[in-house]
Amino acid sequence: MTAHLSDLRAADALVFTENCPTRVVLDHVMSKWGVLVLAALTDGTARWGELRRSVDGISEKMLASTLRTLEADGIVARTSYPEVPPRVEYALTPLGDALMERMLPLMEWIAQHADDIVAR
Repeated sequence: MTAHLSDLRAADALVFTENCPTRVVLDHVMSKWGVLVLAALTDGTARWGELRRSVDGISEKMLASTLRTLEADGIVARTSYPEVPPRVEYALTPLGDALMERMLPLMEWIAQHADDIVAR
């Protein structure tokens, strides 16, 4: 693992500095709710209520905030349909798909080892 860390530092020494944009993206993507909302969208397009049910425990305020942030980052797309009642759908963008392709193996590893880690 140390070799990978030194490769990362050599490639972009700014990653470890306080004002690096990487920290902002990590905060958005790797936050508790960010990860769960993104995971919920890996199966495809979802409406607000579907996301709210999928991500147990998330408040409406936090879901709205998380979706706005991920949309502003270009990771989630919001599509609003001019219908009555209004219909809004959320989906991963190509950037979001690429992100989740990399994040899902980490989430699987965490799910497999969470009980042992928490039990320590």
